[in-house]
Amino acid sequence: MKKLAYITCLIAGSLVTSCELDAPTKSSMSEDVIFSTEALADAAVMGIHQSFAETNSYRGRFIPYFGTNTDCEIYNNYAGVSDPTTDKEASLACYSADPTNTYMNTTNNAWAKLYEAIERANKAIESIEAYGNIDANSNMGQLYGELLTLRGFIYFDLVKAWGDVPYRFEPITTETIYLAKTDRVTVLKKVLEDLLVAEDYLGWPNANSYTTSTERVSKSFAKGLRARIALFLAGYSEWPNEGLRYNLTDATERNSMYQIARDECVSIINQGCNQLGATFDENFRNLCKEDQTAGKESIYEIPFSDGRGRVLYTWGGKHTTTDQWTNLAKGGVNGPTPTLWYDFDAEDARRNITCLPYVWTDGVKTISGSSGGGWSFGKLRFEWMSRIVTSTNDDGINYQVMRYADIYLMAAEAENALNGPSNAQQYLKPILDRAYPSAKASSILTSAGASQDAFQQTIMDQRKFEFAGEGIRKVDLMRWGKLSEVLAETKSKMSDLANRTGAYSDYPSKIYYNEGLGAASTDADGYTIYGLEKGDTDDYGKENFESSSSWFVLGAGSTPDKVLENDTKINKYIEYLYINDPNSKMFWPIWKVFIDGSNGLLTNDYNY
Repeated sequence: MKKLAYITCLIAGSLVTSCELDAPTKSSMSEDVIFSTEALADAAVMGIHQSFAETNSYRGRFIPYFGTNTDCEIYNNYAGVSDPTTDKEASLACYSADPTNTYMNTTNNAWAKLYEAIERANKAIESIEAYGNIDANSNMGQLYGELLTLRGFIYFDLVKAWGDVPYRFEPITTETIYLAKTDRVTVLKKVLEDLLVAEDYLGWPNANSYTTSTERVSKSFAKGLRARIALFLAGYSEWPNEGLRYNLTDATERNSMYQIARDECVSIINQGCNQLGATFDENFRNLCKEDQTAGKESIYEIPFSDGRGRVLYTWGGKHTTTDQWTNLAKGGVNGPTPTLWYDFDAEDARRNITCLPYVWTDGVKTISGSSGGGWSFGKLRFEWMSRIVTSTNDDGINYQVMRYADIYLMAAEAENALNGPSNAQQYLKPILDRAYPSAKASSILTSAGASQDAFQQTIMDQRKFEFAGEGIRKVDLMRWGKLSEVLAETKSKMSDLANRTGAYSDYPSKIYYNEGLGAASTDADGYTIYGLEKGDTDDYGKENFESSSSWFVLGAGSTPDKVLENDTKINKYIEYLYINDPNSKMFWPIWKVFIDGSNGLLTNDYNY
């Protein structure tokens, strides 16, 4: 089924204006013909996917920059940045975005494209309800469920990035071109209602011809999305003139959100239509090989054509030069925080998959520690792909929105919130069993069961280890009310690492390795590095390894100039993790072009 992103919608799309969208142009076909014909109605769904893939939409603006910086993810390209508050990319990551940001302050940007997709969905939903015979025609019902779900997915992304947003669930009319913001709870409660309706029409994975692919919405995704939104509503976020507070001030309402999340996730688990990969890397290898077969760990992916999408380019392993897999240097725009490796247990199978201490240069592996940071994520790797990347800056790998591991961890979190850890342990266990040796998995599970608070802390930790590099962590920290606290801890830990003090006082100042590391290999895990484990010493490294590289340590370098260069890079990693208090700048501003064109109805909050 690969790829769907550029099938043109047969219903003319809406044009972006400086506020929202103009009313849609008339199609040469009547709506009753289009939305009573399955193939034509299907094209309307594809029109939403087209909005995803536009240059400044998910493809080039939302996916690369939303979700970093956190305690496990950091923007990697700080070296040439002198002022992160004005840099068009760095400012988006380090909580210092400005409404005039030149990457975002355009009429064809992510805000506009998300509302373009919503308008396409609104028009299609209205028409398919009128002409699609959705209760009698199961395939038309599937398309209806997809439209409702995709619209809900987009609205949740709008809320995650901007907080309160305009509420637009019907096609634009001349009276509704300009809208003020509506509070996020009202928006997301409407989405929860829509998703419940969608569930009745959607098929489970592999239940019909549409749900055989992870590029199409299934009942598993609608339920999982509903759970994800419910957990957000049960948690915290920043509110205008109030600061950080619960999204739902009533405890009974918050409890009902945990019940929704628990019930939806348990329903998916009990249905048995999805399976965890036997190993942690299996899901990501399938993603790189563009295996969209439904029923595995992947639940839903935004599809990109072969020459479109910058997922691996942004979140994948770094290639510094043209090689046998890529056309140009790619990958590593975002990477793991320098402390993430040490946060993992040494026996955690996820660590070496997630954190790559090397880059590929001219087709061979090269230690990347000398850059003062700059590791990349290894979940997505060009060398795992089944085809050569030929585009200059797009790789065409799908963006995985949800995988089955998240269903287990959401079920565990919600069940614990409702009833404590006793029954919640069964949902955490499969994640631990895959990650750790059996004795260690059992020990972690037992410790987590000591109390409700202990279990929640384990969930917080395991979600970091499971989803680092997938753009999920920031929203988790937001909804737990932990964003500022955890990032402050991370900045302090990075400073300790750079000075080899505190928890890092016993670690060597260098990474040691043998030249054999540079041998070309498709087995990107086949390397030997010394100096990253507790108890490693510089003395042993010098005696037993051929080469070494300083690794995130201040004062390293062969000359004063090299010391200054290295220290500057390290200090930028630490300082630029966040510029402003993350809790007070967790949301991006609405870009100035949309404020100016809103007829005075849109304003920015949070001191933007």
